[in-house]
Amino acid sequence: MKLDLLFSVVVALCLLAHTGNCEITSPPAARQQPKTTKIHGKTLSDPYAWLRDRESKEVMSYLKNENFYTSEIMKDTEELQTCLFEEMKSRIKETDLSVPQKIDSYYYYSRTEEGKQYRIHCRRADEESAPEEIIFDENKFAEGTPYFAVGALEVSPDHNILAYSIDNSGNEKFELAFVNLITGQTYADRIASTTYGIEWAEDNKTIFYTLMDDTGRACLIKKHKLSSDVADDKEVYLEKDGQFWTGISKTRDRKYLMINSSSSTSSEYRILEADKPDGEFRMFRAREKDIEFGLVHQNDYFYILTNENAVNFKIMRTRDNETAPEKWQEFIAGRDNVLIDDIDAFADHLVISERENGLQKLRYFDRKSGEFKYIPFNEAVYSVTVDDNPEYKTSKIRYRYTSLTTPDSIFDFDMDSATSELKKQTEILGTFDSTNYQSERIFAKATDNTLIPISLVYRKDMRKKSPAKTYFTGYGSYGSSFDPYFSSIRLTLLDRGFIYAIAHVRGGQEMGRPWYDNGKLLKKKNTFTDFISCAEHLIELGYTDKDNLVANGGSAGGLLMGAIVNMRPDLFKIVVADVPFVDVINTMLDPSLPLVREEYEEWGNPEIKEYFDYIYSYSPYDNIKAQDYPAMLVTAGLNDPRVSYWEPAKFVARLRTLKTDKNLLLLKTNLDAGHAGASGRYDFIKEIAFEYAFIFKILAVKF
Repeated sequence: MKLDLLFSVVVALCLLAHTGNCEITSPPAARQQPKTTKIHGKTLSDPYAWLRDRESKEVMSYLKNENFYTSEIMKDTEELQTCLFEEMKSRIKETDLSVPQKIDSYYYYSRTEEGKQYRIHCRRADEESAPEEIIFDENKFAEGTPYFAVGALEVSPDHNILAYSIDNSGNEKFELAFVNLITGQTYADRIASTTYGIEWAEDNKTIFYTLMDDTGRACLIKKHKLSSDVADDKEVYLEKDGQFWTGISKTRDRKYLMINSSSSTSSEYRILEADKPDGEFRMFRAREKDIEFGLVHQNDYFYILTNENAVNFKIMRTRDNETAPEKWQEFIAGRDNVLIDDIDAFADHLVISERENGLQKLRYFDRKSGEFKYIPFNEAVYSVTVDDNPEYKTSKIRYRYTSLTTPDSIFDFDMDSATSELKKQTEILGTFDSTNYQSERIFAKATDNTLIPISLVYRKDMRKKSPAKTYFTGYGSYGSSFDPYFSSIRLTLLDRGFIYAIAHVRGGQEMGRPWYDNGKLLKKKNTFTDFISCAEHLIELGYTDKDNLVANGGSAGGLLMGAIVNMRPDLFKIVVADVPFVDVINTMLDPSLPLVREEYEEWGNPEIKEYFDYIYSYSPYDNIKAQDYPAMLVTAGLNDPRVSYWEPAKFVARLRTLKTDKNLLLLKTNLDAGHAGASGRYDFIKEIAFEYAFIFKILAVKF
């Protein structure tokens, strides 16, 4: 009997007898011959390695049958999913407009229209009664495709030509094309499989773009002359080291093009005058082990953000013609308690993005007065980030501000007058009132007594002394901080008495660079034990209990979910793992896969026994055991270039074989998308509605 037919028969029998907790306990995947690997004196057995063959009809049938099983089990929630979707959608202003951004003599903006999945990009000339010009309508390019994403939208310096790149599969390989915004002419030039990074030279006809190797690593920069044969495009830079990726950018003052080659721990820059695209890029500073840096340019100086002899980074500066490191002079010293996240340069001001005690701060330096000042913020827990700010000669900085109770807000801050103007706050339709909600930050004690921040939000009038249903999430990898933000979708939980909580575990960078260093490589388990400690703390304080706690994480946060569900399955009622990185050992042992060699500095190289032993001790797929697990929903994207679809598929298959409970275990694979799931704004909400319906089903939440 063929495996897909056998699977269908088992599913059908299961559904006929369905009582709400029926499971497929002997999936056909278990009948395949295991793949064995010998390394460091140990033999690894992978009984589900066959799921890696995406060209196999058997594999596709297996994934489709898993989707069928999931949809049938969730059939009793279809009406609920529709209601959840309509409720979430009802809070969104479907026809809306972004805040226009001035660039030279144009105002650029985007807008959405009711019923349309994607954005419409527009501009108006900076003159009275100027008509709107639609420069790119995503909806038209998305017609007839189940997936659509934009990689780049870059207008030439003279504002006449738009370079755009699109992806219709979710694999993050974009086709680059060009259109004349004055005549409407679409150029014949087509460049396939580019990555996100493109940049115009100041001659308005040369564009630099980035290509990837077979593993998906951005490694090759080429330049194209508009209306020339793509086959004649010249190679500008090739990054040969498999642990480094490369990209192209331009300084805000448009003076320099910059090629950056970086690994997780080292940086290297080359520069070229942007009005001389046929010149040769010259080295700014060559890579050195464990030295990271970034560049901005202001007038005759480069400002360098670097961690050299400064774990939380410092800022140096040097003249254009004196780029050798021995010429650099300290501008802002490193501090033990403050992480410098970023620096932005304007004609007369510098803006410094910092983190202190887990909170983001913005301070600006007036070159004329020589003074530093902070932009004030009122809330105790919030997030703030500098927006794009393409204009160089301006005293205004645009930034985005949000919190767990404050919708996304865009401000223009005038650095000369120290005044702030709210340009737009995302409008939440319906009865939303921010004063109905309370946010707070508490701290849990980790196993080594480190204090781990937890951000919470809940509806004041629904916060009882009894344990509440709690949606608990985290990430904790790559130094990526999980900053608190507002979500109108999340109101669907809060308005039903849920608490929403974020664990700011080590592996992120919320509390400075050491926070990241202590959650990677041979200290990676801190990420998992921190999350568990935070969950225990929420229970100890009476916020929730084991029967009401839902854990969620995606990608590397999905690794977190896979680890904690093996280590402490008793702590959680439900675990939702989105596109989870759960097959760590097998993936990291295969350098032909995307990102692997680049990520040795994050996880370690398992070819080295010390790292192999450590990774193997927590790799979720390899540590599944015969024990009870909570109800679980696991998602995947067939075209995902970051976490291959087979990782969640294999994880679920092994769980089905070994787990001893009868709790629901569902795998849902998006066969038309990649890492980020559905691309359309309505389709995205439907995916969230499905997830919430799963949670409501298990927790018996009344709608």
